[in-house]
Amino acid sequence: MTAPLRHESRTDGAMVGVHGAMRLPAVEVDSYNLELKDDAGFVGDRVSKKAFYALIDQWRKPLRKTDADPFGKRETANLGKKQLDMLLAEGDPLGAGFVHSVVEGFAQEFASVVEQFLKDKDWQDTECIFVGGGMRSRQIGALAMGRAELLLKAKNIATPLLPIGHDPDDAGLIGAVHLAPRWVFEGQDAILAVDIGGTNIRAGVIKLNAKKANDFSKAAVWKRCIWRHREDKPKRDEAVDELAKMLKGLIATAEKTNLKLAPFVGVGCPGKIESDGSIDSGAQNLPGNWESSRFNLPQRLCEAIPRIGEHDTHVLMHNDAVVQGLSQIPFAGERRHWAVMTLGTGLGNARFTNRKN
Repeated sequence: MTAPLRHESRTDGAMVGVHGAMRLPAVEVDSYNLELKDDAGFVGDRVSKKAFYALIDQWRKPLRKTDADPFGKRETANLGKKQLDMLLAEGDPLGAGFVHSVVEGFAQEFASVVEQFLKDKDWQDTECIFVGGGMRSRQIGALAMGRAELLLKAKNIATPLLPIGHDPDDAGLIGAVHLAPRWVFEGQDAILAVDIGGTNIRAGVIKLNAKKANDFSKAAVWKRCIWRHREDKPKRDEAVDELAKMLKGLIATAEKTNLKLAPFVGVGCPGKIESDGSIDSGAQNLPGNWESSRFNLPQRLCEAIPRIGEHDTHVLMHNDAVVQGLSQIPFAGERRHWAVMTLGTGLGNARFTNRKN
């Protein structure tokens, strides 16, 4: 079990942070990893990557009977969203109609899911929902968002669906700068960040650019590496070892350029994160058993990388949708209550309330 993190250079014993905290420096986390259910099962499963590809397969079946399938004999699981974008932009009317049919089905499910989330007591008064994840980064994702918002407005639900400001791959890393108080990073140029997903693990060096904007609105990914672990099917410990290797490589790169790294690693990981750094639930898409009480990722990373520069390493972990949502803090404007949904292997979600300074 890991103790709450403390910053050694402070003499007042101020807390750096607690894993999975509901109170963060700039926001209160009202809810995250919400798993709504109805008679058909988990609501979020209807807008997962698996559900999206099920819609593609559904519309391919009648086309195969007349040899009109735009993808021929290629397996649906091997299709990329980029190919669907190209079919929408460059295909014949039948191909474009095919994509629009898939998008329409997904948008209807997405609108229904959003409606059910907004009825939850922790999501009431949500002023907008930022949408991230892999779907958001493609044209078909943008179309699905727009159509879903239109369907919601038709029901007099005025909550806008807005694309998350950063590229989703960046947002899941950049949000880590908002996990800890700003004083933790004083005098530093950058931090390390990790975004763990059901398909990929990303690690990166995030330049704070605090001199350009002290609210971290100019924070940006300086270097990154990505590992598509789903293809390699590693065991849990092998996945952790590979992640540690990725981080060590990034540290070495930063040192070569004299970039001052804070002794801090911010981690976004699926599931409900306990204060001791263990994962209670929601990590079923990760390789191996990450929900074991005997497994503690922050502790394992500290053991693998005990020091960054001249200081002991601090690792702070939260839910991956929370971290992706935190990247929006400088851009949430005057909104007091706002949320994030990430569309990927599963539906990530979090609701925030801005804290009054």
